[in-house]
Amino acid sequence: MIAVVRLRYCERTQKYAKRRIAEGRSKREILRCLKRYIAREVYRTLFADLAHLDVATAA
Repeated sequence: MIAVVRLRYCERTQKYAKRRIAEGRSKREILRCLKRYIAREVYRTLFADLAHLDVATAA
């Protein structure tokens, strides 16, 4: 769902999709790649928040 919304409203994501289409990727492949990218982005954010909490509780 996030990938579909980002494709519709996010300029950065739209540029990414256009670049991937130019490479010959299908819409289905682009969505798969976007989902993986979003999952990595969320993971990094959560991990950074947890690291911040660990530092705050250690002090």
